[in-house]
Amino acid sequence: MKALQKFGGIAALYMALAHLTGLIIFIVILDYISITDLAQKVAMNVDNQAVVFSTNLLMYVFFGFFLIVFSLALYNRLKAGAPALMQVATAIGIIWAGSLIASGMVANAALTSVVSLYATDPTQAALTWQGIEPVMDGLGNANGEILGGLMTLLISLAALRAGELPKSLNALGLVVGAVGIITIIPALNALVAVFGLTQIIWFIWMGIVLLRSNPVKAAASVVLRPA
Repeated sequence: MKALQKFGGIAALYMALAHLTGLIIFIVILDYISITDLAQKVAMNVDNQAVVFSTNLLMYVFFGFFLIVFSLALYNRLKAGAPALMQVATAIGIIWAGSLIASGMVANAALTSVVSLYATDPTQAALTWQGIEPVMDGLGNANGEILGGLMTLLISLAALRAGELPKSLNALGLVVGAVGIITIIPALNALVAVFGLTQIIWFIWMGIVLLRSNPVKAAASVVLRPA
């Protein structure tokens, strides 16, 4: 139990770091978001194949595996106080993890194929990328962070009901989760960036809490200890 909590804390910190690193690479270094021309987008992927491939592993594939550990660690910590909520939250967390892993694997498989095709037929490479990119985006929740939002919201509700974790952390989780859920509305999809940045803060805070001893149990042991 204690070891799983520690692994959950490490997983949360990894996810925060991976998400932040991925945002910096794709938005600041590669400027991927601002590229709207399909040919330029494919050329950028081809020219930066190693960086894009590694970032997909970091931000999606490895992230997904750490998310499973994080979900199970929180389930073990909160299931006694809110069993139903944590069952649903954990199931959603694992589904989200599978979706992200699939997105990263599809993206890297597509990247390898497009790079090979680009050398002989750039136009066909662009058309291939155009067909595959919506699949990657859908699996990666680019069209709405409902899975991550629901998981965060339910975990925060469960922690409040169980009397676990700092109340301010749970309040932040409720806000982050709500923002993630409403990004499924097309008009509010731009809030995906807000969700991502605020969830990084939530992951960091959650990681620190999980790496510490359980304050509730520690207090109980002091009260119950014979004089």
